[in-house]
Amino acid sequence: METSSQERRDPVCGMDLTGIPDIVEVKVDGETFYFCSSMCADRFKTAPKKFQGEPMIHLHDVWKVFHDGDVTTEVLRGINIHIWPGDFTAIIGASGSGKSTLLNMIGLLDKPTSGGLFLDGADLAHTSEDDRALLRSKKFGFVFQQYNLIPWLTAYDNVTLPLIFAEAGNGLEREAIAKHFDTIGLGARMEHRPTELSGGEQQRVALLRAIANDPEILIGDEPTGNLDSVTGAKILDMLIALNKQEGKTLIVVTHDADIARKADQIITLKDGKTIPGHLEHAKTYTE
Repeated sequence: METSSQERRDPVCGMDLTGIPDIVEVKVDGETFYFCSSMCADRFKTAPKKFQGEPMIHLHDVWKVFHDGDVTTEVLRGINIHIWPGDFTAIIGASGSGKSTLLNMIGLLDKPTSGGLFLDGADLAHTSEDDRALLRSKKFGFVFQQYNLIPWLTAYDNVTLPLIFAEAGNGLEREAIAKHFDTIGLGARMEHRPTELSGGEQQRVALLRAIANDPEILIGDEPTGNLDSVTGAKILDMLIALNKQEGKTLIVVTHDADIARKADQIITLKDGKTIPGHLEHAKTYTE
């Protein structure tokens, strides 16, 4: 997390404040701090010591560039963000803004072309794929738009699959997993295979699979996108309960304004860059 003397960063969201107008200044204990918006300034004032410490996840000047023949595409262009332990962070932006690529970086599913990618203070930008895979199996739970369920396994076996790949046996017990099936209305469907489940039911199974290894960090790409409003609300309540009651860090890409408004922090992407303002963009880039 080294910062040059020319850089000024928002201590809460991590944004580079260079060239940003209307920077918010706050004095705490005689020291002046600078923020991209009043949202970050207000959060800082609730826990100044926390936000002067080490974030759980920190991206420092991260670029992701793809090359296809003579065509070069800059998908992420100097991303600087902080994600704090126990936060619910929503990532929003127009189609093609780089949201999914950013989510892949945070979840160690991809490597940056350049820049630093820190998890618990360690730079993982250039670690081996084996080390990254082991970290993913222990610390992360993933839910993406595609269910990716194994068709010949039962719903229960799909949910417990991550426990086979994780070296540590600290996942949820069968009784706890069964309780989660009951909570989302699938108690009678545990022994059914994916082809016997509706799309909404399959997505709920995918969500349960994400928490089977009892991860510290939950990552979702439109986790309620394929669900009806009632089921989606139940899933969201479940995720927020895991975040608020159990302290799990929740990171969600969403187009749902209601989800974004419930987040502790909003990261808005435009053309591969983060932009200031947070809450003021929630309606523009969701509904």
